[in-house]
This record gives sequence, structure tokens and C-alpha cells, in this order.
Amino acid sequence: MPATETLFRPFITSKLSLKNRIVMAPMTRSFSPGGVPGDDVAAYYARRAAGEVGLIITEGTGIARPGALNDPAVPIFHGEAALEGWAKVAAAVHAAGGKIAPQLWHVGAAINRASSAPHAAEGPSGLFKPGKPYGEAMSVADIDATIAAFASAASDARRLGFDAVELHGAHGYLIDQFQWEGTNRRDDIWGQQRGRFAQEVVAAVRAAIGADFPLILRLSQWKQQDYDAKLAPTPQAMADWLEPLSAAGVDIFHCSQRRFWEPEFDGSDLNFAGWARKLTGKPAITVGSVGLSGEFIAGFGGEASTPAPIDDLIARMQRDEFDLVAVGRALIVDPDWAVKIRDAREDFAPFDRSALATLA
Repeated sequence: MPATETLFRPFITSKLSLKNRIVMAPMTRSFSPGGVPGDDVAAYYARRAAGEVGLIITEGTGIARPGALNDPAVPIFHGEAALEGWAKVAAAVHAAGGKIAPQLWHVGAAINRASSAPHAAEGPSGLFKPGKPYGEAMSVADIDATIAAFASAASDARRLGFDAVELHGAHGYLIDQFQWEGTNRRDDIWGQQRGRFAQEVVAAVRAAIGADFPLILRLSQWKQQDYDAKLAPTPQAMADWLEPLSAAGVDIFHCSQRRFWEPEFDGSDLNFAGWARKLTGKPAITVGSVGLSGEFIAGFGGEASTPAPIDDLIARMQRDEFDLVAVGRALIVDPDWAVKIRDAREDFAPFDRSALATLA
């Protein structure tokens, strides 16, 4: 049996059944003018479903808050036109034999240097990073409205026929900004308990979608503002972080690293996903430079990447370190990446930044 067949075992839980372990990672593409995904977006995701990706997680989609997005070409997940567009995306993916989850997003007090569009930025303390003011500090009413907006979008995802929903709680965006001491300097309950916002969002979403609909939460230690940041410097600190989120309703932890092979803590080879699985008992998705050289931040910044072996990834999966594998840049340049892995082909495509200019 080829080792790569490990990736093609079905993934089955009481809430989610997938034909294999390959996930398309959420990647912002900015091809939805006015926030409305069109036929080209539907075809883009359907091509990856036809290429045997087990679960597609869409690019981040903005919830119904004025400051949720900082790029007018990023899709939203509210309003009649956008939701009609997303219904067509889900239908196209299903017709191609795939399953799909929208990623729900609020960027918070995050700067987008590539966009000149005005951004009504809001965050826990009006900080992009320590010592860098940006946007407005959210009132308690703002916080309550934002939690409700996440729940409403998740309810719409289920109503539209999606197979799961993911919350973007990573990379220094809003949910992560509440969790990080560097951007949450509040002196009320939302600052005294920095994990509370994420927990309340998860709980509200769980209530909105019901007990039987899969809820994925994407988390990271690193931030776009600080690659070396760690919310959890020890396994016990990670347990204190993740266990309340698990109890609030998370079914799957999507654990973002810049390089999936890097151990999370000294004295163990386990990566972030491995530790999340060990500490919570919940399934975990690993992600970070799968199938390509370099790492994805540098890749999106202009550094070319070449196809890379996945032997270490397979070995970790065979040890049950994690359950699912999210693939990013390799699927931007090649919708048939999973098929090529399955069939032991060698005609994998390199990645360079020019691939971001089209929705292939």
C-alpha cells in the first residue's frame, strides 16, 4: 500500500464525513467585487472539489459588522446578493462531489496595506499591535453585536446547505486580538478574561447552528504582527486556552503554523495540531507550507516556491498526530494536486506570486 493512501482514508465523525483527509486551506483571493462571489468564484472552488479535495474551506468572508473587512473585493457573508452567490458556490462544489465550509471573519484592527479602501477598524483596544494604535476600541454593545453577527452568519451557512462552518480565530485578526495581551489592554471583563470573547463567539455560533452541525475553529500562536508571539508557551497554558473552547462547542481545531513540521514545545516532536488533539481529544487539522518549499508568508510576499516532498507529513499522519491536512498555495496553482498525490504523479506546479493575479 503506498504511504500516500494515508491521506485518502475517509474521515468520519458523528457530524462530518469526508472521503479523504485533504482540506483546502482558506486563502484570501479578492475576486468578489462589492463582496459578492460570482460564477468565477463558484467555478474556482468546484475545480478543487472535482480534483478530489475532501473539504474546501473558503477564503475568509466578512460578517455583518462595519469593520469586518479591509478590502472591498473580499466576499461578505450577509445580505441577499452575497448569500445568493454563496448558495451557488455550495451547489457547484456539491455537484463536483465535494464538501465545503465558509470561513467567517472579522479582521479587527488589522491594516491592509494593499487596499486604499476606507476601513472602519474596530478592535478590543484600538491597537494593531503593541504600541501601534489603529481603529477604535469596541464598546460592550459593539462586542455583543459582533458575537451576534458571527452567529447569524453561521446560521445562514447551515441554511444555504454548507457542510460545516469555520471561525477565523488566528493570525492577529479580531478573535485573536482579544486573546492576545499585546492587542487586548481592556480593564473590563473582556480584558480580564482574554479568552472570553472567543468562547462567547463559539457558544453563540453553536447555539445558532445546533448540536449536530460541524464547527471548526482556526487558531494560531503566531500573529501577522509578531511571528514569534505565543498565547501558550507551555502545554498547560495551551490546555487552559483550548479546553474552554472545546467545551463551548468546537468540533475541530484548525491549527495554523507557518511550517507544519516545527515542534510546538521543547521536548516533543508534536506540532501545534498534534498538541491540540492530545489536549482536547478533538480532531485537528494541520497546515503550513504543505507540498511546497519555503513558507506561505514569504510565498505570498513574492518568494518563489518549488514542489516539496510530503514524507514527513505522511509519517506524522501514520502516527495519528493529527487528523486532516490543509493545503494552501499548492492548490492555488493546481486544482488537481490531490489527484496527483493519489496517483503518484510528479508533475506538480511551482508557486510564485503571479498565481494570485488570476482565479484559475
